[in-house]
Amino acid sequence: MSALIELKEVTKQYPKVHRRADRMRALISLLLGRRQLAAVDVLSDITFSLERGVSLGLIGENGAGKSTLLKVITGVLSPTRGTVKVDGRVGALLELGAGFHPDISGRENIKLAAALMGLSSKEIAAKAPEIIAFADIGDYIDEPIKHYSSGMVVRLGFAVIAATRPDVLITDEVLAVGDETFQKKCVRWIEDFLAQGGTLLLVSHSMYHIQHLCKRACWIKAGRIQQMGDVFDVTQAYLAYHEQKSADLSLPLALDPLGYEVTQFTINDDGNEHLAYPRNATLTLRVELRAPDRRQPNVAFGVLRADGTAVYGTTSKMESIEPARLSEESFAYLLELSDLALLPGTYHFRAHAMDPEGLRVFDTVAKTVVIRGESREFGIVHLAHRWLKP
Repeated sequence: MSALIELKEVTKQYPKVHRRADRMRALISLLLGRRQLAAVDVLSDITFSLERGVSLGLIGENGAGKSTLLKVITGVLSPTRGTVKVDGRVGALLELGAGFHPDISGRENIKLAAALMGLSSKEIAAKAPEIIAFADIGDYIDEPIKHYSSGMVVRLGFAVIAATRPDVLITDEVLAVGDETFQKKCVRWIEDFLAQGGTLLLVSHSMYHIQHLCKRACWIKAGRIQQMGDVFDVTQAYLAYHEQKSADLSLPLALDPLGYEVTQFTINDDGNEHLAYPRNATLTLRVELRAPDRRQPNVAFGVLRADGTAVYGTTSKMESIEPARLSEESFAYLLELSDLALLPGTYHFRAHAMDPEGLRVFDTVAKTVVIRGESREFGIVHLAHRWLKP
């Protein structure tokens, strides 16, 4: 399978121009061909290839460099370092009104945009009715673009792309400004485009659309590739990152340094702090506790989503479970969670050492567990269900 887009060590820098004097120095350096000494990296060493027929979603926070990367790929911007190769015709929807002349009508802009994409006058004349019908903006087609709403501009831009059927469609969040009906029309067209072997490079903050339309995903963080691969693996890691940012996951300190403590906590006999399992897995949680006073301590198990949302919890006290005595001061509990109903995502499993009365928490140990798998369901757990005929 041949590469349609190929980037090698692409870096894009902008000069630091916080003050007017900085801008003047930057302009003079540019005119004299000097290298900018004070610059900031917007993109750093981006290397990847996009094969024909592959759909790739670009995700990342605002300011991560996604839009800059698209502009470099489409030739709107030149990289400071590195190489970009594009083998095919590109249809790009990057910014509202990009490629349209504001003072001429939509009909004339159709001719201009189609010509820029390499269509002949005869081809443009043949496709114009199709473009106008797809855009569905009525009499505004003969009005200057500057009189259009943002949604109408998107309609016209996407209609041109749809009629010319490029080798690769590159689109930013610009489609988000269209109305719901038109968005559905665009999604149906993209699905058909992909089914016929088209290539898509999509930037979106909607993980649902990324998962729905893309097979692969690339997470851009601070101008660098943080993770690239299967769309579900990458988007789930990205969502977990945001959940982690918004959560206060500081663990409670031991209330008594001489009290009950967790000496060992394993999941499926794995002592690592970060674990990964498939959906519907069976997990065996084993915890060893130390009791200085040699009385039988209790244990509490808790499961939290990465953002701190409580999912489930139980204690040995409430279920009247006795521990196994390993030595005079050491005790062990074993809990099996079968056919785990958690949806794909990142979770924190916690083991808490409690006193024999089950009233106080003395120590806490946590492990991060990633549940992998494909799912577009919402929430935290999967509820067994079936659809019935009304």
